[in-house]
Amino acid sequence: MSPSAGRRSSRSSLPEWQAVADHARATSHLTLRDLFASDPTRAQRLAFEACGLFVDHSKQRVTEGTFPLLVRLAEACGLRDRIDAMFAGHRINTTENRAVLHVALRAPRSEHVLVDGEDVVPGVHEVLARMAAFCDRVRGGEWLGHTGKRIRAIVNIGIGGSDLGPVMAFTALRHYADRGLTFRFVSNVDGTDFAEAVRDLDPAETLFVVSSKTFTTQETLANARSARAWTLAALRDEAAIARHFVAVSTNAAEVAAFGIDTDAMFGFWDWVGGRYSMDSAIGLSTMLAIGPERFRELLDGFHAMDVHFRTADFAQNLPVLHGLLAVWNSTFLGAATIAVLPYDQYLARFPAYLQQLTMESNGKRVTLDGTVIDDYETCPIYWGEPGTNGQHSFYQLIHQGTRIIPCDFLGFVRSLNPLGRHHDLLMANCFAQAEALAFGKTADEVRADGAAESLVSHKTFPGNRPSSTILAEVLTPRLLGSLVALYEHAVFVQGAIWDVNPFDQWGVELGKVLANRIVPELEGTDEPSLGHHDPSTASLIRRYRHGRR
Repeated sequence: MSPSAGRRSSRSSLPEWQAVADHARATSHLTLRDLFASDPTRAQRLAFEACGLFVDHSKQRVTEGTFPLLVRLAEACGLRDRIDAMFAGHRINTTENRAVLHVALRAPRSEHVLVDGEDVVPGVHEVLARMAAFCDRVRGGEWLGHTGKRIRAIVNIGIGGSDLGPVMAFTALRHYADRGLTFRFVSNVDGTDFAEAVRDLDPAETLFVVSSKTFTTQETLANARSARAWTLAALRDEAAIARHFVAVSTNAAEVAAFGIDTDAMFGFWDWVGGRYSMDSAIGLSTMLAIGPERFRELLDGFHAMDVHFRTADFAQNLPVLHGLLAVWNSTFLGAATIAVLPYDQYLARFPAYLQQLTMESNGKRVTLDGTVIDDYETCPIYWGEPGTNGQHSFYQLIHQGTRIIPCDFLGFVRSLNPLGRHHDLLMANCFAQAEALAFGKTADEVRADGAAESLVSHKTFPGNRPSSTILAEVLTPRLLGSLVALYEHAVFVQGAIWDVNPFDQWGVELGKVLANRIVPELEGTDEPSLGHHDPSTASLIRRYRHGRR
């Protein structure tokens, strides 16, 4: 029997938890129309601002008493102590016995962050300085390929946090990128991903950034070996690898065995989780794109939100409130998903990035002590697409479907590419969607518009669908850093309330183990063993092998 069998999570038995649950039931009949009608100051009271972000929570299904109850729950769950422990370098990732210090990656030189008595900040800045020097050489044309040609294409090879962070950051900050360089990102072990990424590139002008902490990640190494073969097929000299490959890793032996000069290896630490690593050496491709100075601005934005999260009162703390709202909507109001809807094309990859950050972090079914959670829901499903594209896709379900889907709308006052009325049209849609979700359109209002009675129910919008709007002046590297840190820390807050570890990911292991068992069976001729597989999997293996023959 599992040591957790028979135990019950202590969270739902807290008086503060029960108070929030009672409040959710007591206010369930209220609508956003009611709440705005009864409180003319609601829009002002439920708007918060810090680090260049203006966050309007007034269209959430909360009353004047909701946030105070949620804050008291956070206090009862020890959120303050957990925040302090993280920033102090304690080993809060208990299942892996590691500190969690992505905040140290953006700490200024003047700060001191200790792990086991050692200040890690000087090491962080040493790596940043090496990255900056390398990027200046590539961007300035000093680092040449094996044949003496200038590097004109950068291909980042990684997966998970080693891909999602860099590709999101590059896409978000492309306005600031060196347009003389081409950037591609390869992550999928599907050979198509690599083939299409390099199809129009010249090996003599291409630099690969191989990102794998251990330099053993199966998908990343498969793509890296294909990149190596592609390079050597054209340049025909093993010495070329050292001019066309660099590594973001901590495994010097494997990096050297691959043929990469360890002087071109940029390391990070076991207290940096993959999905929290875009501002570490994993961000090398980002720095190559936007340059060291703007990368520093990105780090400054992260740090500004770190300071706000650590010091601001919970009642005015952007990440705390954002995290608590996710708990309120999913755990207490029963919403199974949250849509993140950026009204800026540069943030097209932001929802995909958030999927890993949120669901790999808090998609857990046991508490920190291993107790199975069977009395409340943890992480909702995060998803989304840029506006206005999503409006012609899934917004129908958000507005008139049977499921309530809380939304985060993201927008900017100014466009980086002003073009006629485009930005006004874009942001008008952003504000209109949030308004329509909140207030809907009643049957009487539909009739007043002259609709036929047979269509009234079809054209009625129920409203009362919650959303938050995050508005900033313009998308800059600093602003992106603050925005990402907002969600990073909100995820931390959620983990504290649900009593789960947001920093491990054991759920990805089993599939990897089984895949490693199946690979030789796909490539071999022996009959798949029912001792190793269920009948369905064994049948699929046989059919795949037959098709290949």
